[in-house]
Amino acid sequence: MITVSDAELNELRARLKATRWPRPWPVDRWEAGTDTVELRRLVAYWASGYDWRAHEAAINALPSHLADLDGTPVHYLRFDGEHPDALPIILTHGWPSSFLELVPLADRLATPSRYGGAAEDAFTVIVPSLPGFAFSPQRPALTDAEQTHDLWHRLMRNELGFERYAAHGGDLGAGVTSRLAEAHPEALVGIHLLAVAAPAGYDPDSLTPQERDHLASVAAWQSQEGGYQHQQSTRPLTLAHGLADSPAGLLAWIVEKYRAWSDCGGDLSSRFSDDFILTQASLYWFTGTISTSFRPYYEYAHGLTRRVERVEVPTAVALFPADLSRPPRSWAERTYTITRYTHMPRGGHFAAHEEPDLLAHDVIEFFRAHRPAPSPD
Repeated sequence: MITVSDAELNELRARLKATRWPRPWPVDRWEAGTDTVELRRLVAYWASGYDWRAHEAAINALPSHLADLDGTPVHYLRFDGEHPDALPIILTHGWPSSFLELVPLADRLATPSRYGGAAEDAFTVIVPSLPGFAFSPQRPALTDAEQTHDLWHRLMRNELGFERYAAHGGDLGAGVTSRLAEAHPEALVGIHLLAVAAPAGYDPDSLTPQERDHLASVAAWQSQEGGYQHQQSTRPLTLAHGLADSPAGLLAWIVEKYRAWSDCGGDLSSRFSDDFILTQASLYWFTGTISTSFRPYYEYAHGLTRRVERVEVPTAVALFPADLSRPPRSWAERTYTITRYTHMPRGGHFAAHEEPDLLAHDVIEFFRAHRPAPSPD
């Protein structure tokens, strides 16, 4: 799927070595943003020690496919389930992630017996790249464009022939998954989410104390951590010019999120290897997609993305303690038909990478009750 020329690789390394560093501030490490000491270390390794060719080969060894959905190309991975009655499931990633983050989860769902599970719990797993991420081109127009959830349904139903299927998502992928279930309930056996959409409307007097606490925590998070979201929603192209030109700037923008949103306790290396972080950054760099990865934020803020109103299909929610928010069940039930609500013991926003075993177990347990009857012998 990807072949980076020696010239492109050499240019990246030259840009990294020529990074113009900002003047330091008299603050503690990560207090005011990405820590320059840590970033300098990662940039030096990216420029001189990181083996892109090994990761390029690993990416190209994955079961990649490219669907042409009436002129709209969509890249996806397909992991066939180890059991003949494997339930199809589509997994959708978020930002600043890629399809790569979901590979450990996909492998556990497709071949559970390799991880101590039962073969009859297997899924046939589809992992698409969101439009504008990695190998899926952005949609050509902002208006009158088919939305991602409808593309996913056409991929699963028309391209792959799955009459009924399951879906999972976190971050941006939770929104896509929710809209998919709302728009095509006849096709979804259920959905599994790591985040939920806020209700389309509610009476403030009806809020429980737990819901009020949740809304207060969301407001505090937006005030302290939401600057990236506001920028990507309002003036994304101003930011994109800098990040598309500077690999060190791109890395600084995303690595802070991996640290702040994960269950790493401030130690990035406790959850992510340098190679994992730099492979994600390299994918954005070599495919030139950091700019187009901002589009979902801009489109949602400008009313170009359908809002979630009510999801009637069975819904499971898994809440990881270091994720961005942990809404009470009653809040989710205002929008979804909740049949499973799990508080995880550890993990953060990037659960498919941080805690793939915990997440796979929760997905398997939820969908065990929603699988179609097995085919006759």
